[in-house]
Amino acid sequence: MTTAQAPVGPFQVTVQPSGRAFTVDAGEAILPAAIRQGVGMPYGCKDGACGSCKCKKLQGTVVHGPHQTKALSPEEEAAGYILTCCGVPQTDLLLESRQVTDESAFPIRKMPSRVLSLERKSHDVMLVRLQLPANDTMRYHAGQYVEFILRDGARRSYSMANAPHTMVRADAVAVLGQPAAAPSIELHIRHMPGGKFTDHVFNAMKEKEILRVEGPYGSFYLREDSDKPMILLASGTGFAPIKAVIEQMQFKGVTRPATLYWGGRRPADLYLDDWVQGKLAEMPNLKYVPVISNALPEDNWTGRTGFVHRAVLEDFPDLSGHQVYACGAPIVVDSARAEYSAQAGLPSDEFHADAFTTEADKHVG
Repeated sequence: MTTAQAPVGPFQVTVQPSGRAFTVDAGEAILPAAIRQGVGMPYGCKDGACGSCKCKKLQGTVVHGPHQTKALSPEEEAAGYILTCCGVPQTDLLLESRQVTDESAFPIRKMPSRVLSLERKSHDVMLVRLQLPANDTMRYHAGQYVEFILRDGARRSYSMANAPHTMVRADAVAVLGQPAAAPSIELHIRHMPGGKFTDHVFNAMKEKEILRVEGPYGSFYLREDSDKPMILLASGTGFAPIKAVIEQMQFKGVTRPATLYWGGRRPADLYLDDWVQGKLAEMPNLKYVPVISNALPEDNWTGRTGFVHRAVLEDFPDLSGHQVYACGAPIVVDSARAEYSAQAGLPSDEFHADAFTTEADKHVG
Protein backbone atom coordinates (compact mmCIF):
# COMPACT_ATOMS: atom_id res chain seq x y z
CA MET A 1 0.00 0.00 0.00
CA THR A 2 1.43 3.36 -1.00
CA THR A 3 0.80 6.65 0.75
CA ALA A 4 -0.08 9.67 -1.40
CA GLN A 5 2.57 12.33 -1.11
CA ALA A 6 1.72 15.98 -0.57
CA PRO A 7 2.38 18.20 -3.59
CA VAL A 8 5.84 19.72 -3.53
CA GLY A 9 5.98 23.45 -4.19
CA PRO A 10 6.62 26.14 -4.88
CA PHE A 11 4.06 26.49 -7.67
CA GLN A 12 3.83 29.24 -10.27
CA VAL A 13 0.56 31.12 -10.62
CA THR A 14 -0.01 33.15 -13.77
CA VAL A 15 -2.98 35.53 -14.00
CA GLN A 16 -4.56 36.47 -17.33
CA PRO A 17 -5.08 38.84 -19.05
CA SER A 18 -2.48 40.86 -17.13
CA GLY A 19 0.24 38.23 -17.41
CA ARG A 20 1.28 38.83 -13.77
CA ALA A 21 2.97 35.79 -12.25
CA PHE A 22 4.10 34.84 -8.74
CA THR A 23 5.04 31.76 -6.74
CA VAL A 24 3.08 29.99 -4.00
CA ASP A 25 4.74 27.78 -1.41
CA ALA A 26 3.48 24.26 -0.76
CA GLY A 27 0.44 24.38 1.52
CA GLU A 28 0.04 28.16 1.10
CA ALA A 29 -3.14 29.80 -0.20
CA ILE A 30 -2.92 31.85 -3.38
CA LEU A 31 -3.96 35.26 -2.02
CA PRO A 32 -1.40 35.69 0.79
CA ALA A 33 1.34 34.72 -1.66
CA ALA A 34 0.10 37.37 -4.11
CA ILE A 35 -0.06 40.03 -1.39
CA ARG A 36 3.44 39.15 -0.19
CA GLN A 37 4.83 39.58 -3.70
CA GLY A 38 3.01 42.82 -4.49
CA VAL A 39 0.49 41.40 -6.96
CA GLY A 40 -2.78 43.27 -6.48
CA MET A 41 -5.48 40.63 -6.86
CA PRO A 42 -9.06 41.44 -5.77
CA TYR A 43 -10.12 40.42 -2.26
CA GLY A 44 -12.16 41.48 0.72
CA CYS A 45 -12.46 39.51 3.95
CA LYS A 46 -9.59 37.00 3.40
CA ASP A 47 -11.70 34.44 5.30
CA GLY A 48 -13.78 32.66 2.66
CA ALA A 49 -16.89 34.64 3.61
CA CYS A 50 -17.40 37.36 1.02
CA GLY A 51 -16.46 35.98 -2.41
CA SER A 52 -14.60 39.12 -3.51
CA CYS A 53 -11.52 37.10 -4.44
CA LYS A 54 -13.38 34.64 -6.68
CA CYS A 55 -11.76 34.05 -10.06
CA LYS A 56 -11.74 31.48 -12.86
CA LYS A 57 -9.22 28.63 -12.92
CA LEU A 58 -8.12 27.96 -16.50
CA GLN A 59 -5.48 25.32 -15.78
CA GLY A 60 -4.26 23.40 -12.74
CA THR A 61 -5.60 21.94 -9.53
CA VAL A 62 -6.67 23.72 -6.35
CA VAL A 63 -7.89 22.39 -2.99
CA HIS A 64 -10.06 24.74 -0.91
CA GLY A 65 -9.90 25.32 2.80
CA PRO A 66 -13.05 26.18 4.83
CA HIS A 67 -15.32 28.71 3.16
CA GLN A 68 -18.97 29.70 2.93
CA THR A 69 -21.16 28.43 0.12
CA LYS A 70 -22.45 31.96 -0.50
CA ALA A 71 -18.86 32.93 -1.33
CA LEU A 72 -18.32 29.90 -3.61
CA SER A 73 -21.14 27.49 -4.35
CA PRO A 74 -20.55 23.84 -5.31
CA GLU A 75 -21.90 24.70 -8.78
CA GLU A 76 -19.38 27.52 -9.18
CA GLU A 77 -16.55 25.30 -7.98
CA ALA A 78 -17.59 22.61 -10.45
CA ALA A 79 -17.52 25.26 -13.21
CA GLY A 80 -13.88 26.05 -12.40
CA TYR A 81 -14.17 29.03 -10.06
CA ILE A 82 -11.93 29.31 -7.01
CA LEU A 83 -11.44 31.52 -3.96
CA THR A 84 -7.85 32.70 -3.82
CA CYS A 85 -8.04 33.45 -0.08
CA CYS A 86 -8.44 29.77 0.81
CA GLY A 87 -7.48 28.00 -2.43
CA VAL A 88 -4.23 26.03 -2.10
CA PRO A 89 -2.48 25.07 -5.37
CA GLN A 90 -1.58 21.44 -5.98
CA THR A 91 0.05 22.26 -9.33
CA ASP A 92 1.10 25.31 -11.32
CA LEU A 93 -1.96 27.43 -12.11
CA LEU A 94 -3.33 29.63 -14.86
CA LEU A 95 -6.08 31.95 -13.55
CA GLU A 96 -8.33 34.59 -15.09
CA SER A 97 -8.92 37.76 -13.08
CA ARG A 98 -9.58 41.07 -14.80
CA GLN A 99 -9.10 43.21 -11.69
CA VAL A 100 -5.40 42.59 -11.12
CA THR A 101 -3.59 45.90 -10.73
CA ASP A 102 -0.88 46.74 -13.23
CA GLU A 103 1.27 48.42 -10.63
CA SER A 104 2.56 46.69 -7.54
CA ALA A 105 0.34 46.82 -4.49
CA PHE A 106 1.53 49.01 -1.66
CA PRO A 107 3.66 47.11 0.89
CA ILE A 108 1.92 45.72 3.95
CA ARG A 109 3.28 47.28 7.14
CA LYS A 110 2.79 46.41 10.80
CA MET A 111 3.10 49.39 13.12
CA PRO A 112 2.01 50.89 16.43
CA SER A 113 -0.69 53.55 16.40
CA ARG A 114 -1.91 55.99 19.03
CA VAL A 115 -5.52 57.01 19.59
CA LEU A 116 -5.72 60.72 18.85
CA SER A 117 -9.42 61.25 19.39
CA LEU A 118 -12.75 59.50 19.90
CA GLU A 119 -15.91 61.19 18.64
CA ARG A 120 -19.31 59.54 18.93
CA LYS A 121 -21.20 60.31 15.71
CA SER A 122 -24.38 58.36 16.55
CA HIS A 123 -25.58 55.97 19.24
CA ASP A 124 -23.53 53.15 17.70
CA VAL A 125 -20.83 54.80 15.53
CA MET A 126 -17.52 56.09 16.86
CA LEU A 127 -15.15 58.15 14.71
CA VAL A 128 -11.64 57.17 15.79
CA ARG A 129 -8.49 58.97 14.69
CA LEU A 130 -5.21 57.10 14.93
CA GLN A 131 -1.73 58.62 14.78
CA LEU A 132 0.75 56.54 12.78
CA PRO A 133 4.56 56.71 13.15
CA ALA A 134 5.92 59.80 11.41
CA ASN A 135 9.01 57.92 10.19
CA ASP A 136 7.15 54.91 8.73
CA THR A 137 4.30 56.37 6.71
CA MET A 138 1.88 53.82 5.35
CA ARG A 139 0.93 54.27 1.69
CA TYR A 140 -2.54 53.19 0.65
CA HIS A 141 -5.31 53.62 -1.88
CA ALA A 142 -8.44 55.49 -0.79
CA GLY A 143 -10.90 52.73 0.06
CA GLN A 144 -8.46 50.21 1.56
CA TYR A 145 -8.52 48.97 5.16
CA VAL A 146 -6.26 48.19 8.11
CA GLU A 147 -6.40 45.36 10.61
CA PHE A 148 -6.09 45.79 14.36
CA ILE A 149 -3.99 43.02 15.89
CA LEU A 150 -5.44 42.32 19.33
CA ARG A 151 -3.43 41.00 22.26
CA ASP A 152 -4.66 37.45 21.73
CA GLY A 153 -3.70 37.57 18.06
CA ALA A 154 -7.26 38.09 16.83
CA ARG A 155 -7.77 40.65 14.09
CA ARG A 156 -10.44 43.21 13.33
CA SER A 157 -10.68 45.06 10.00
CA TYR A 158 -11.75 48.68 9.44
CA SER A 159 -11.62 50.83 6.33
CA MET A 160 -9.74 54.10 6.35
CA ALA A 161 -12.27 56.90 5.95
CA ASN A 162 -9.80 59.53 4.78
CA ALA A 163 -7.92 59.74 1.50
CA PRO A 164 -4.11 59.46 1.68
CA HIS A 165 -3.49 63.16 1.03
CA THR A 166 -5.46 64.06 4.20
CA MET A 167 -3.28 61.98 6.54
CA VAL A 168 -1.51 65.07 7.85
CA ARG A 169 -3.95 67.36 9.61
CA ALA A 170 -3.37 71.10 9.92
CA ASP A 171 -4.07 70.91 13.66
CA ALA A 172 -1.58 68.10 14.30
CA VAL A 173 0.74 70.35 16.31
CA ALA A 174 -2.05 71.63 18.53
CA VAL A 175 -3.51 68.18 19.08
CA LEU A 176 -0.31 66.23 19.62
CA GLY A 177 2.34 68.71 20.57
CA GLN A 178 4.41 66.93 17.92
CA PRO A 179 5.62 67.79 14.42
CA ALA A 180 2.84 68.43 11.95
CA ALA A 181 4.20 65.59 9.79
CA ALA A 182 2.67 62.97 12.11
CA PRO A 183 0.16 61.18 9.84
CA SER A 184 -3.26 60.05 11.02
CA ILE A 185 -6.05 57.89 9.70
CA GLU A 186 -9.78 58.07 10.39
CA LEU A 187 -11.91 55.01 11.13
CA HIS A 188 -15.69 54.65 11.60
CA ILE A 189 -16.34 51.89 14.13
CA ARG A 190 -19.84 50.54 14.69
CA HIS A 191 -20.66 49.08 18.08
CA MET A 192 -21.49 45.37 17.95
CA PRO A 193 -22.86 44.61 21.46
CA GLY A 194 -20.85 41.78 22.96
CA GLY A 195 -18.05 42.31 20.46
CA LYS A 196 -14.66 41.96 22.11
CA PHE A 197 -13.12 44.90 20.26
CA THR A 198 -16.05 47.28 19.78
CA ASP A 199 -17.16 46.93 23.42
CA HIS A 200 -13.69 48.16 24.33
CA VAL A 201 -13.87 51.04 21.83
CA PHE A 202 -17.19 52.28 23.21
CA ASN A 203 -16.69 51.57 26.91
CA ALA A 204 -13.00 51.69 27.78
CA MET A 205 -10.83 53.14 25.02
CA LYS A 206 -9.02 56.36 25.89
CA GLU A 207 -6.97 58.90 23.96
CA LYS A 208 -3.25 58.05 23.75
CA GLU A 209 -3.97 54.32 23.93
CA ILE A 210 -1.51 52.33 21.81
CA LEU A 211 -2.85 49.79 19.31
CA ARG A 212 -1.10 47.62 16.72
CA VAL A 213 -2.31 47.90 13.14
CA GLU A 214 -1.33 46.27 9.87
CA GLY A 215 -2.12 47.36 6.34
CA PRO A 216 -3.07 48.42 3.83
CA TYR A 217 -5.34 45.61 2.71
CA GLY A 218 -8.13 45.29 0.17
CA SER A 219 -8.74 45.76 -3.54
CA PHE A 220 -11.48 48.37 -3.12
CA TYR A 221 -10.31 51.70 -4.53
CA LEU A 222 -11.18 54.20 -7.24
CA ARG A 223 -10.32 53.08 -10.77
CA GLU A 224 -9.05 56.38 -12.15
CA ASP A 225 -8.45 55.06 -15.68
CA SER A 226 -12.19 55.01 -16.47
CA ASP A 227 -14.51 57.79 -17.59
CA LYS A 228 -17.73 55.91 -16.78
CA PRO A 229 -20.29 57.51 -14.45
CA MET A 230 -20.20 56.02 -10.96
CA ILE A 231 -22.69 54.73 -8.44
CA LEU A 232 -21.34 54.92 -4.87
CA LEU A 233 -23.43 52.55 -2.72
CA ALA A 234 -23.03 52.48 1.07
CA SER A 235 -24.95 50.98 3.95
CA GLY A 236 -24.17 52.05 7.52
CA THR A 237 -20.44 52.40 8.19
CA GLY A 238 -19.83 51.17 4.66
CA PHE A 239 -19.77 54.92 4.09
CA ALA A 240 -16.21 55.07 5.52
CA PRO A 241 -14.30 53.88 2.41
CA ILE A 242 -16.77 55.72 0.16
CA LYS A 243 -15.90 58.94 2.03
CA ALA A 244 -12.23 58.32 1.30
CA VAL A 245 -13.04 57.72 -2.38
CA ILE A 246 -15.01 60.99 -2.57
CA GLU A 247 -12.07 62.87 -1.04
CA GLN A 248 -9.76 61.22 -3.57
CA MET A 249 -12.07 62.20 -6.45
CA GLN A 250 -12.03 65.82 -5.34
CA PHE A 251 -8.26 65.85 -4.80
CA LYS A 252 -7.54 64.31 -8.21
CA GLY A 253 -10.05 66.53 -10.02
CA VAL A 254 -12.22 63.62 -11.14
CA THR A 255 -15.27 65.18 -12.79
CA ARG A 256 -17.20 62.19 -14.11
CA PRO A 257 -20.72 61.95 -12.67
CA ALA A 258 -21.03 60.16 -9.32
CA THR A 259 -24.21 59.45 -7.37
CA LEU A 260 -23.94 58.45 -3.71
CA TYR A 261 -26.69 56.23 -2.29
CA TRP A 262 -26.30 55.92 1.49
CA GLY A 263 -28.70 53.69 3.38
CA GLY A 264 -29.56 53.39 7.06
CA ARG A 265 -32.40 52.11 9.22
CA ARG A 266 -33.06 55.52 10.80
CA PRO A 267 -31.93 59.02 9.74
CA ALA A 268 -29.38 59.14 12.58
CA ASP A 269 -27.57 56.23 10.91
CA LEU A 270 -26.43 58.67 8.22
CA TYR A 271 -23.96 59.94 10.76
CA LEU A 272 -21.99 62.27 8.44
CA ASP A 273 -24.88 63.62 6.41
CA ASP A 274 -23.64 67.17 7.05
CA TRP A 275 -20.22 66.25 5.62
CA VAL A 276 -21.88 64.96 2.45
CA GLN A 277 -23.98 68.10 2.14
CA GLY A 278 -20.80 70.16 2.33
CA LYS A 279 -19.20 68.13 -0.45
CA LEU A 280 -22.24 68.61 -2.68
CA ALA A 281 -21.60 72.35 -2.58
CA GLU A 282 -17.96 71.82 -3.63
CA MET A 283 -18.39 69.01 -6.20
CA PRO A 284 -21.00 69.71 -8.90
CA ASN A 285 -20.47 66.24 -10.36
CA LEU A 286 -21.59 64.58 -7.09
CA LYS A 287 -25.24 63.77 -6.32
CA TYR A 288 -26.63 62.29 -3.10
CA VAL A 289 -29.63 60.05 -2.42
CA PRO A 290 -30.08 59.12 1.27
CA VAL A 291 -32.35 56.10 1.79
CA ILE A 292 -34.01 55.05 5.07
CA SER A 293 -35.48 51.58 5.58
CA ASN A 294 -37.14 51.76 9.01
CA ALA A 295 -38.10 55.38 9.69
CA LEU A 296 -40.40 56.01 12.66
CA PRO A 297 -43.08 58.74 12.76
CA GLU A 298 -40.97 60.86 15.10
CA ASP A 299 -38.17 60.91 12.50
CA ASN A 300 -40.33 63.06 10.18
CA TRP A 301 -38.50 61.46 7.26
CA THR A 302 -39.72 62.67 3.88
CA GLY A 303 -36.95 61.26 1.69
CA ARG A 304 -36.50 57.91 -0.07
CA THR A 305 -37.41 54.74 1.78
CA GLY A 306 -36.80 51.02 1.33
CA PHE A 307 -33.67 49.04 0.51
CA VAL A 308 -30.79 51.27 -0.58
CA HIS A 309 -29.58 48.97 -3.36
CA ARG A 310 -33.07 48.89 -4.86
CA ALA A 311 -33.19 52.70 -4.98
CA VAL A 312 -30.29 52.55 -7.43
CA LEU A 313 -32.28 50.27 -9.76
CA GLU A 314 -35.30 52.57 -9.56
CA ASP A 315 -33.17 55.48 -10.76
CA PHE A 316 -30.79 53.58 -13.05
CA PRO A 317 -32.58 50.63 -14.71
CA ASP A 318 -29.67 50.41 -17.17
CA LEU A 319 -26.22 50.19 -15.54
CA SER A 320 -24.42 48.75 -18.56
CA GLY A 321 -22.32 51.91 -18.94
CA HIS A 322 -21.60 52.51 -15.25
CA GLN A 323 -19.13 51.56 -12.53
CA VAL A 324 -20.46 50.62 -9.09
CA TYR A 325 -18.54 50.94 -5.84
CA ALA A 326 -20.44 49.17 -3.04
CA CYS A 327 -19.59 48.92 0.66
CA GLY A 328 -21.48 47.76 3.71
CA ALA A 329 -23.39 44.80 5.04
CA PRO A 330 -22.87 41.57 3.07
CA ILE A 331 -26.61 41.25 2.34
CA VAL A 332 -26.59 44.68 0.66
CA VAL A 333 -23.41 44.08 -1.33
CA ASP A 334 -24.40 40.55 -2.39
CA SER A 335 -27.91 41.63 -3.43
CA ALA A 336 -26.55 44.58 -5.39
CA ARG A 337 -23.98 42.45 -7.18
CA ALA A 338 -26.57 39.89 -8.26
CA GLU A 339 -29.40 42.25 -9.17
CA TYR A 340 -27.34 44.90 -10.96
CA SER A 341 -25.88 42.26 -13.24
CA ALA A 342 -29.09 40.31 -13.87
CA GLN A 343 -31.55 43.22 -14.05
CA ALA A 344 -29.54 46.25 -15.17
CA GLY A 345 -26.77 44.80 -17.32
CA LEU A 346 -23.84 45.91 -15.16
CA PRO A 347 -20.64 44.18 -16.33
CA SER A 348 -19.32 41.96 -13.53
CA ASP A 349 -15.88 43.56 -13.71
CA GLU A 350 -17.37 47.02 -13.10
CA PHE A 351 -18.76 46.05 -9.68
CA HIS A 352 -16.16 46.91 -7.04
CA ALA A 353 -17.11 45.94 -3.52
CA ASP A 354 -16.01 45.64 0.07
CA ALA A 355 -18.46 43.65 2.20
CA PHE A 356 -18.15 44.38 5.92
CA THR A 357 -18.09 40.84 7.30
CA THR A 358 -18.25 40.55 11.10
CA GLU A 359 -16.73 37.70 13.09
CA ALA A 360 -20.22 36.13 13.14
CA ASP A 361 -20.47 36.46 9.35
CA LYS A 362 -17.18 34.67 8.88
CA HIS A 363 -18.34 31.58 10.72
CA VAL A 364 -21.76 31.12 9.19
CA GLY A 365 -21.91 27.98 7.05
